Amino acid sequence: MTVDDGIGTLEIELAELAQGLTEPGPGECLQCFTNRMLVEFGCDCSLRWARRWREVRAPRAYRLLERLGRRGAYCDCEIFLNGWDVTVEPVVDPVTGESRWPAEVDGCRGVRTGSTLPCSLWTERRR
Repeated sequence: MTVDDGIGTLEIELAELAQGLTEPGPGECLQCFTNRMLVEFGCDCSLRWARRWREVRAPRAYRLLERLGRRGAYCDCEIFLNGWDVTVEPVVDPVTGESRWPAEVDGCRGVRTGSTLPCSLWTERRR
């Protein structure tokens, strides 16, 4: 194996790892996926996580980004600042003082394949 072969192998493994880390879960809605990605990787002022979700879960949702824009979501974090809010009351961690979801909320409540609607954890923000 040459150095170039080793580099090529590492690049393939890294790409597979990145894909696995950013793969929407089965039945995971756009909002739950985007929230999970923002917690892990942050916002880059684009809709990269919304685009990633659409590529994998709803490739026929051509106007998804346009619909998000009508809700004031022009980047991933604005999905939550302007578009949707969580329906459960957060709890305060007694140790850190940080707000977080209660323990009984574990991941997405699920949507059918191809649906761009959020699961029942999310509600539209009123404008």
